[in-house]
Amino acid sequence: MTEKAPLSAKSVRNIHGILTKALSVAVAIGYLQVNPADKVTLPRVEKKDLHPLTDEQVKAFLEIAPADEYGTILTVILFTGLREAEAMGLTWDCVDFKAGTLKINKQLQKRPLKDGGFVFASLNKDKTRVLTPAPFVMDLLSKRQKEQAAQRLAAGEAWEGWKSEKERKTALVFTTAIGKNFSPQTVVNHYKKIAARIGAPESRVHDLRHTFAVLSLQNGDDVKTVQGNLGHATAAFTLDVYGHVSDRMKNESAARMEAFIKSVSGQ
Repeated sequence: MTEKAPLSAKSVRNIHGILTKALSVAVAIGYLQVNPADKVTLPRVEKKDLHPLTDEQVKAFLEIAPADEYGTILTVILFTGLREAEAMGLTWDCVDFKAGTLKINKQLQKRPLKDGGFVFASLNKDKTRVLTPAPFVMDLLSKRQKEQAAQRLAAGEAWEGWKSEKERKTALVFTTAIGKNFSPQTVVNHYKKIAARIGAPESRVHDLRHTFAVLSLQNGDDVKTVQGNLGHATAAFTLDVYGHVSDRMKNESAARMEAFIKSVSGQ
């Protein structure tokens, strides 16, 4: 029998958090005198290296992606910071073209067929967020809406997506040519091909989210705004993840300080 891989440090910490909370209730009602979970030494969570795309790679991505059938969803992830499952679970009722906003309130997850297969699931921390992406993104989604309508006509009886205008309002934004939901692995495979062509063969789909975060910070967004867009629980977490990734930000900070010093010193 093949041995299962050990749990990651993050998983161990998550499980410990649940046990700690449960046992604290036992302490509170008198079943236990102390919480044994308080004495546990937890493994350290090693930070993964981030690999955001460079400006040159983003430019190359924008030249290549439109020709790929999965290019639109990947571009939306790049310029909204959505998690892959959030983008795959985006439905048309959550796209407000008039207000220029996206409501992110669910994700599409793959489960065993006996458990329903692909199903909508709640977000991390169950917290809905509303994004105001660049108009470029909203234009891209408008084109996608027209493309999907054309795909339905072309598919005819083979269409597996929405069946009526009422269903269409809550249907998935990103579907195959016959209206089926995207498969996560297929999204990954298409991105890997694009990533190789732009000189970033090790890049993952999730690195598009990292790229969005870094670009946002580089272009002047405050940390609180970036936190809200990414759906992080706290701004401190956002700072912890992204505060050290951009040499350009450090150089620009040094340049601003240098300019200030010269202005006050008369040099």
